[in-house]
Amino acid sequence: MTHLMAAAALFFGIHIFISGTKLRDGIVGTIGELPYKGLFALTSLGAIVWMAMSFNAAVVSAENVIYWQAPLGLLHAGSLIILVATLFAVMGLTAPSVTSDGGDKAVAATDDPASLVKGIHTITRHPFLWGAIIWAAFHTGANGDQASVIFFGTFLAVAFFGTFAIDGKRKRALGDKWEAYAGASSNIPFAALATGRAKFSVSELGWWRIVLALLVWGALFVSHEWLFAVSPIAAS
Repeated sequence: MTHLMAAAALFFGIHIFISGTKLRDGIVGTIGELPYKGLFALTSLGAIVWMAMSFNAAVVSAENVIYWQAPLGLLHAGSLIILVATLFAVMGLTAPSVTSDGGDKAVAATDDPASLVKGIHTITRHPFLWGAIIWAAFHTGANGDQASVIFFGTFLAVAFFGTFAIDGKRKRALGDKWEAYAGASSNIPFAALATGRAKFSVSELGWWRIVLALLVWGALFVSHEWLFAVSPIAAS
């Protein structure tokens, strides 16, 4: 459990206290953008591998405490919840995004940043991270043990606070243009739609993205037990 806690602390620390902060700006100013990105990517990957290996050991150890038993309703809804998470994540990865790496250039180059709010980004300007939040929140609630709370809870916290860190980084870099984009979109899913600041169109999502998300979800569903030794279908 100690290794899992240390790995989680490393992953959380580099994402929350470095990425998206003024400390990142200072590091980039010292070593350059590309070296920083390379170092950050390697450290993140190393932390994830360390977390996964530590989690696999911790979840079956005598130290692992069961905090709660998930209600059957949550477990039965799992496939649908993960489908939603997959839709957010796949669309977030495949749709051009102002909040993804390099996306600030699109805002800087336009006189109408609000026009960039389309497709999945009318729902949230951080679709991939909200997909990760939904995925992590479900697994934390469904498992209920200490190892899972640390493992999935870390991804949940990093993704959630990461949305605000990215917004802060974009605001520092883009100023008024970011304010115009942010004013026409929302971090919290559906908030901009609910307040009339954005207009949703299914066609703007891209049908191929929907199909791809369904294929990814289907692949995860049929391979989940083989990959993780846990059936995605809850026992009655």
